[in-house]
Amino acid sequence: MLKGVGIQKKYGDLEVLKGIDLEIKQGEVVAIVGPSGAGKTTLLQILGSLDKADSGKVFLDNTEFNSLTDKSLVKLRNEEMGFVFQFHNLMAELTAIENVCLPGWIGKKDQSETKKRASELLHTLGLAVRENHLPSELSGGEQQRVAVARALVNQPKIIFADEPTGNLDTKNADELHQLFFDIRDRFNCSFVIVTHNKELAKLADRTISLKDGLLDKDLN
Repeated sequence: MLKGVGIQKKYGDLEVLKGIDLEIKQGEVVAIVGPSGAGKTTLLQILGSLDKADSGKVFLDNTEFNSLTDKSLVKLRNEEMGFVFQFHNLMAELTAIENVCLPGWIGKKDQSETKKRASELLHTLGLAVRENHLPSELSGGEQQRVAVARALVNQPKIIFADEPTGNLDTKNADELHQLFFDIRDRFNCSFVIVTHNKELAKLADRTISLKDGLLDKDLN
């Protein structure tokens, strides 16, 4: 479903990724682990089309990113991918439901249908009574659930998460871990998760370990 072939990336003289080959299947939860500086976030950003490799190719289904115009790539990213980051990245002036609606509005989807789906997602994630609250009125765990709902609103094939539990306490982190698998089972979307959390990595269907810009291990 998602495939990377020969991915290489340098920043100046620093070779961050030295030739990565990997494949993510539909409905698979994959954790990317490794020491700081191994290239985990860089790989995630390239797989999610947020950055470009210096060489190599990335395919989503049979669409190769380099074959697309910038406009087409933005459209693909908005419609087929969702993103969850460590620090939520919610718009402070928007309510929870408005934050969730953003990807749909950006993609020019029907506003009423988008709002209906956003409300359903917040209800599913236990935030029905928090729809009209601003991020500042939500706990860290609630903010991250809003971010997850936002990632799901366009019904993506794959969600990329970069240290999604890094800013949460143990209880909220455990709940978010379980939520990812509940979402996978319900919506059949794939997850690629960069994490230092050993418990989350253990729960994943597969763990990819990076070291010095290379694939160190791919554990099924």
